[in-house]
Amino acid sequence: MTDQIGIDDFLKVDIRVGKVLRAEPFPEARKPAIKLWIDFGPELGEKKTSAQITKHYTPEDLPGRHVIAVTNFPARQIGPFMSEVLVLGLSDENGDIVLLVPDKDVPLGERMH
Repeated sequence: MTDQIGIDDFLKVDIRVGKVLRAEPFPEARKPAIKLWIDFGPELGEKKTSAQITKHYTPEDLPGRHVIAVTNFPARQIGPFMSEVLVLGLSDENGDIVLLVPDKDVPLGERMH
Protein backbone atom coordinates (compact mmCIF):
# COMPACT_ATOMS: atom_id res chain seq x y z
CA MET A 1 0.00 0.00 0.00
CA THR A 2 1.28 3.47 -0.79
CA ASP A 3 1.35 6.36 1.64
CA GLN A 4 -1.70 8.56 1.37
CA ILE A 5 -1.46 12.30 0.83
CA GLY A 6 -4.10 14.98 1.00
CA ILE A 7 -5.34 17.01 -1.94
CA ASP A 8 -3.46 20.05 -0.62
CA ASP A 9 -0.17 18.11 -0.86
CA PHE A 10 -0.98 16.96 -4.39
CA LEU A 11 -1.84 20.49 -5.52
CA LYS A 12 1.64 21.66 -4.47
CA VAL A 13 3.16 19.52 -7.25
CA ASP A 14 3.33 21.64 -10.41
CA ILE A 15 2.99 19.18 -13.32
CA ARG A 16 2.96 20.75 -16.78
CA VAL A 17 3.21 19.93 -20.46
CA GLY A 18 6.20 21.07 -22.47
CA LYS A 19 7.66 20.54 -25.93
CA VAL A 20 11.17 19.23 -26.42
CA LEU A 21 13.17 21.87 -28.31
CA ARG A 22 16.47 20.03 -28.41
CA ALA A 23 18.00 16.77 -27.21
CA GLU A 24 21.61 15.64 -26.94
CA PRO A 25 23.42 12.53 -25.74
CA PHE A 26 24.66 12.72 -22.15
CA PRO A 27 27.78 10.51 -22.15
CA GLU A 28 29.01 11.88 -18.80
CA ALA A 29 25.98 10.49 -16.93
CA ARG A 30 26.53 7.43 -14.74
CA LYS A 31 23.54 5.68 -16.37
CA PRO A 32 22.71 6.18 -20.06
CA ALA A 33 20.70 9.39 -20.41
CA ILE A 34 19.67 12.15 -22.81
CA LYS A 35 19.84 15.91 -22.12
CA LEU A 36 16.59 17.73 -22.94
CA TRP A 37 15.72 21.40 -23.40
CA ILE A 38 11.96 21.83 -23.02
CA ASP A 39 9.67 24.79 -23.77
CA PHE A 40 6.98 25.22 -21.09
CA GLY A 41 5.34 28.24 -22.70
CA PRO A 42 5.40 31.93 -21.81
CA GLU A 43 5.01 31.59 -18.02
CA LEU A 44 7.94 29.21 -17.36
CA GLY A 45 9.93 29.40 -20.59
CA GLU A 46 12.69 26.95 -21.44
CA LYS A 47 13.94 24.48 -18.84
CA LYS A 48 16.49 21.69 -19.10
CA THR A 49 16.76 18.20 -17.69
CA SER A 50 18.27 14.82 -18.30
CA ALA A 51 16.31 11.59 -18.56
CA GLN A 52 17.26 7.92 -18.55
CA ILE A 53 15.15 7.14 -21.61
CA THR A 54 17.76 5.75 -24.01
CA LYS A 55 16.11 2.32 -24.47
CA HIS A 56 13.04 3.77 -26.22
CA TYR A 57 14.27 7.15 -27.54
CA THR A 58 17.24 8.72 -29.30
CA PRO A 59 18.13 12.42 -29.26
CA GLU A 60 16.91 12.61 -32.88
CA ASP A 61 13.44 11.24 -31.90
CA LEU A 62 12.66 13.82 -29.25
CA PRO A 63 12.56 17.40 -30.65
CA GLY A 64 8.95 18.42 -31.22
CA ARG A 65 7.53 15.81 -28.83
CA HIS A 66 5.35 16.83 -25.91
CA VAL A 67 6.30 15.61 -22.43
CA ILE A 68 4.88 15.88 -18.92
CA ALA A 69 7.16 17.16 -16.16
CA VAL A 70 7.23 18.29 -12.55
CA THR A 71 8.39 21.89 -12.79
CA ASN A 72 8.67 23.01 -9.16
CA PHE A 73 11.38 20.73 -7.75
CA PRO A 74 14.64 22.49 -6.85
CA ALA A 75 17.30 22.37 -9.59
CA ARG A 76 19.66 19.42 -9.22
CA GLN A 77 23.21 18.96 -10.43
CA ILE A 78 23.58 15.76 -12.51
CA GLY A 79 27.30 15.48 -13.21
CA PRO A 80 28.25 18.55 -15.26
CA PHE A 81 24.59 19.32 -16.12
CA MET A 82 21.96 21.21 -14.09
CA SER A 83 18.52 19.58 -14.20
CA GLU A 84 15.65 22.03 -13.66
CA VAL A 85 12.58 19.78 -14.10
CA LEU A 86 11.68 16.10 -13.74
CA VAL A 87 10.24 14.50 -16.88
CA LEU A 88 7.68 11.83 -16.01
CA GLY A 89 7.51 8.31 -17.36
CA LEU A 90 6.51 4.76 -16.58
CA SER A 91 8.55 1.57 -16.59
CA ASP A 92 7.83 -1.01 -19.27
CA GLU A 93 8.03 -4.75 -18.59
CA ASN A 94 11.88 -4.54 -18.67
CA GLY A 95 12.11 -1.53 -16.35
CA ASP A 96 12.92 0.87 -19.21
CA ILE A 97 11.24 4.27 -19.13
CA VAL A 98 8.41 5.26 -21.49
CA LEU A 99 7.52 8.97 -21.42
CA LEU A 100 4.12 10.20 -20.24
CA VAL A 101 2.56 12.35 -22.96
CA PRO A 102 -0.82 14.03 -23.51
CA ASP A 103 -2.97 12.28 -26.12
CA LYS A 104 -4.42 15.58 -27.46
CA ASP A 105 -2.89 18.99 -28.16
CA VAL A 106 -2.86 21.31 -25.16
CA PRO A 107 -1.16 24.70 -24.73
CA LEU A 108 2.50 24.59 -23.71
CA GLY A 109 2.86 25.12 -19.99
CA GLU A 110 -0.68 23.91 -19.24
CA ARG A 111 -0.82 22.67 -15.66
CA MET A 112 -2.23 19.27 -14.79
CA HIS A 113 -5.59 19.50 -12.97
